[in-house]
Amino acid sequence: MEIVAFFGLGQMGQSMALRLVEAGYQLNVYNRTRKKAEPLVEKGAQFFEDPVVAVSNAKVLITMLSDDQALKAVTTEEVIQALGDGGIHLSMSTISPKAAEELSRSHHEYGNHYLACPVFGRPDAARAGNLWLCLAGDEGAKNHVRPILEVMGQGIHDFGSSPPAANVAKLAGNFLIASAIEAMAEAFCLLEKNGVDPGQVHALLSQTLFSCPIYQNYGRSILEQNYSPPGFSLALGGKDMRLVQDAARNSEVSMPLASLLQDRFLRSLAKNRGDMDWTAIALDQREFAGLSTSQENK
Repeated sequence: MEIVAFFGLGQMGQSMALRLVEAGYQLNVYNRTRKKAEPLVEKGAQFFEDPVVAVSNAKVLITMLSDDQALKAVTTEEVIQALGDGGIHLSMSTISPKAAEELSRSHHEYGNHYLACPVFGRPDAARAGNLWLCLAGDEGAKNHVRPILEVMGQGIHDFGSSPPAANVAKLAGNFLIASAIEAMAEAFCLLEKNGVDPGQVHALLSQTLFSCPIYQNYGRSILEQNYSPPGFSLALGGKDMRLVQDAARNSEVSMPLASLLQDRFLRSLAKNRGDMDWTAIALDQREFAGLSTSQENK
């Protein structure tokens, strides 16, 4: 199998990279801290301290980084040039549509391809190869990476030839998830303060009208106030709500609920909850409702 370079070995990136190395791909891995690469090196991946060298003999570069700044910091002009003519950068980070457009132009200048492919799913889903993938970019490049994506995901949804489209789809999806978290947090407080068991109502609704993983699994976390370790951190959730707001402003779309969510995340970050799961915005709602939280009892 071909050589694939993989940059970014956080919870998600490491799980995705392990899928590839176990499928037989030869991985050149780069990460700011070598320790996170050790499980991959043990399985045959090669660690590089220089991202330019890591990508120099790879046809495909995969990046899974936290935000626009982190992605741009590692995909320098030297890295893009080293990827070579016809090379493919498969960007799987949740970034702004504007950053995707800028990176797409930069790659085009050097004769290689930029594909946007942000994902839906948590680290356990990534490890099991059960991610949902939003893909956009050059048709030939998409066909080339399809076998790689099939190792990591259970479904590929194609959003056309413009890379930013995949990032807009991802942001819209994360906005809907955050909205569901907010709605459950408010509803559960209403139930509790009126003497109704929120768990009983959750059991009813998550098996009937709202029978889907978001309401089932996230609802359970909110009920149990189980926010650590995070599957997706509150800090990253706050970053995504900011990106939603930025995209809305740039396209002149009024999103009042997105404004409410951004305020909720900002208050939670101010309370040093950034390292908790993003469902922990429900703690802010409990405090607004005058209810005790698990944090107070620690």
